[in-house]
Amino acid sequence: MSQSAKTKQSNAAFSSLPLKKGLLDNLHTMNYQSMTSIQEQSLPLILAGEDVIGQAKTGSGKTAAYGLGLLNKLDVKRFRIQSLVLCPTRELADQVAKEIRTLARGIHNIKVLTLCGGVPMGPQIGSLEHGAHIIVGTPGRITDHLSRNRLDLSNVEMLILDEADRMLEMGFQDAVEAILAELPFTKQTLLFSATFPKQIKAMTKNIMHSPHHVTVKEVHDNSSIEQHFYQLTNNQRRMEALRLLILQQQPESAVVFCNTKRETQQVADELENLGFSASALHGDLEQRDRDRVLLRFANKSINILVATDVAARGLDIDSLDAVFNYHLAFDHEVHTHRIGRTGRAGSKGSAYTFYTEHGYIISLIEDDLGREIVSEPLPPMSLLHAQPPLPTMKTIQVDGGKKQKLRPGDILGALTANQELTGDQIGKIHITDIRAFVAVENKIAKKALRKITNGKMKGRNFRAWLI
Repeated sequence: MSQSAKTKQSNAAFSSLPLKKGLLDNLHTMNYQSMTSIQEQSLPLILAGEDVIGQAKTGSGKTAAYGLGLLNKLDVKRFRIQSLVLCPTRELADQVAKEIRTLARGIHNIKVLTLCGGVPMGPQIGSLEHGAHIIVGTPGRITDHLSRNRLDLSNVEMLILDEADRMLEMGFQDAVEAILAELPFTKQTLLFSATFPKQIKAMTKNIMHSPHHVTVKEVHDNSSIEQHFYQLTNNQRRMEALRLLILQQQPESAVVFCNTKRETQQVADELENLGFSASALHGDLEQRDRDRVLLRFANKSINILVATDVAARGLDIDSLDAVFNYHLAFDHEVHTHRIGRTGRAGSKGSAYTFYTEHGYIISLIEDDLGREIVSEPLPPMSLLHAQPPLPTMKTIQVDGGKKQKLRPGDILGALTANQELTGDQIGKIHITDIRAFVAVENKIAKKALRKITNGKMKGRNFRAWLI
C-alpha cells in the first residue's frame, strides 16, 4: 500500500530533500512521492542533524521520517551499531524494523537487528555476535543484553524514542535511563510521542540539545466515520447496550475500548459467555497469548477485540467496521485516536460511544463535529434474542515455519491441490520461524485441515490444528 492511502499528504516531494540516491530511487519504486505532514516538518531538521520532538501517532508516517533520517546518516562500511530505536512493544518494534528494512532496499548490506522480550534469548545472542548497524528493540530486553555485556552502544550516533509516552506508561523509565547512560553524549536524539506528560518534558530536558518541536494534529474525515452517542444512567446497562448494538450492526470486525485492564477482561469474558466471538487485549496477557489474539483478529477468526488504549496503541488495524467506546475516554485526543481506527483508507466506519453526563470531553467532541451531541435511542430489546455475529474465517496453525523452509506458496498449493478448494476461500498466511498460520473460510475449515494434515509440503507431513 502506498502511504497516500493511509495518511494525509503534503505537496512537498521527497526528491526535494538531500537524500542518498539509493534511498530516493527506492522511494520512487515504493510509490512514495509526496511527504506526509510529519515528514515535511521533521525530515529537513533530522537530515540537518538537529534533535527533534515530534507529536504524531500511528499512521502519520513518522517511522519513514526517522527511518530515512537514520539510513541517510548511516555509514555501511562502518560495521558498528550506529542507530538505536526504542519501542514500547514487540509488535511496534517488529513493524519499525520491517519498515526500515523496506526503506533500506536501495542500500546494500545494511543489517537491522530486533531485540525484544517475549522471544528466546539464544538467537539474539548469536545475532549480536555477528554485529549490526541498527538496533530496534524494547527497553527491557536491551537493558538485559547490556547488563550481560553483550551490547556495545558506544558508537551510536542517533537515538530514536518511538511512542515515548507509552514507554513511561508501561513502567520503562528506569530501563530507558539505564540505556541512556550507555550512549555517547554527542548523538542526535529524536523523540516521538502521542501525548506529552510531565515525565516526557523532564526527559527531553535531560537528553536533548535545543530540540525542535514538530506537531501534527490527528484529523479524521468526519464524512468517513459516523459517530453515534448513547447516554446511559448506570453501569448495569452498558453490557446490554453493547450487546444490542453489536446484534443490530453485526460487525465482521470491531474493537471495544475499555478504560481498565480488569474491565477489558470482564467485558470480553461476558461477551464470550453470551455466545459472541470476543477476546481481550491488555497489558497482563503473556506475549504468546497476545500474539495469538492479534493474529486471529487480523485473520477475522475473532469478530470483537476488547482492548485498553495502552494495549491497542501502535497496532495497525485496518478494515474495522466499528469502534465501541464502552466508557468515554479520559482524554479528548484519545477519543479521536480510538475512532480513527475505523473509516480508514477511504472506507466507511462507525463509532458508538457510551457516556453518563454531558461533560468537558463531550463538549470538545461537539467542537470537532460542529454539532450538538444528542443521545440516540438504543435498538429494541427484542434484538437480545438474535444470533451473535460469527467469524467468517477460522485459523489453522501448522507445526512448521521458515526453519522448515515453508513458504506461503507451499501452504496455498497444498490447500488448492486437486482444485477441491479455491484460492478465494483462503485468507491471510503468516509464517514465523517455527509456526505457520493460515486463515480459511469457516465452511471449509475441517476440509482444509484434513488437506494439510494428510498431504505433504516440502516432501514431508506437518501436524496442524484449528486455533
